[in-house]
Amino acid sequence: MTSAKSPTLSARIERWPIAGAFTISRGTKYEAVTVVAEIALGDHVGRGECLPYPRYGETPDGAQAALLAMRDMVAHGLDRHALQAAMPACAARNALDCALLDLEAKRSDRRAWDLLGRPQPKAVTTAYTISLGSPETMAEATAVAAHRPLLKIKLGGEGDVARIAAVRKAAPESELIVDANEAWTPDSLERNLAACARAGVTLVEQPLPAGRDEALALIQRPVAVCADESVHDRSSLEGLRGRYDAVNIKLDKSGGLTEALAMADAAKALGLDIMVGCMVATSLSMAPAMLLAPQARFIDLDGPLLLARDRDHGLRYEGSLVHPPAPELWG
Repeated sequence: MTSAKSPTLSARIERWPIAGAFTISRGTKYEAVTVVAEIALGDHVGRGECLPYPRYGETPDGAQAALLAMRDMVAHGLDRHALQAAMPACAARNALDCALLDLEAKRSDRRAWDLLGRPQPKAVTTAYTISLGSPETMAEATAVAAHRPLLKIKLGGEGDVARIAAVRKAAPESELIVDANEAWTPDSLERNLAACARAGVTLVEQPLPAGRDEALALIQRPVAVCADESVHDRSSLEGLRGRYDAVNIKLDKSGGLTEALAMADAAKALGLDIMVGCMVATSLSMAPAMLLAPQARFIDLDGPLLLARDRDHGLRYEGSLVHPPAPELWG
């Protein structure tokens, strides 16, 4: 039996139109389909959002079902620490982890970073993503965004040397990071890395498929390489030795902020730089990730900038400067 004073968990699927289209090496999407977890207790409601990712076998329906399966445990007092063992690392666990922390912050009238003993996040510069396309199309999109200090360029394999050169010409002053989303091969790796070096690219994200990235340890890397699909939570960090220089920590991969913060500490101890990343989602997904920003070399939290509209009380963006969340949004 549960009482009226027991927390009640609900979960719903939401659809958020993307402004235009968002294209990477695996395809094009026109909307972000997110799953929101809400935990109500008394006058307070804690919220968390996730974006289930097909690359990892996740679906919105599956994530919603996984959340609803946790209702009894939540009603009986499940906390963030017990959650880590109760669910595997996945997008659904992220939504629940963040909802539990949001509820704790609201009930205690304290900010989430204070509860966690973490530094208060400050406004930081986020990358702005240029979708994959022809060199000409990408150059046009880059020229419009060339005033932004940090651009993240989506690449796709064949033709990437031309894309890199075209983008750099269109944005001569911006810092560039590129994301191949596993689209390169061992045969193209050194050629593409050399093109990135010539263009002054700072970081190359996930050039080779996860599980088939041995070639990264066999070459001299002229540009720092960041793991994304090859790294999920702390258990996957050790396998990056000799292959990667940085890790992209995303809450949907790590299974929530609780694990993501521990993962950032462990990555730093291994000498790895940190990128805090995101899926294309609303500010409710970005807000918890802001707590990772003080440890990160790169911030990639531009999801709401790619949407046709954001939710109420969304993060405040001034150009590429993103501010910490208001308590009305999260935490």
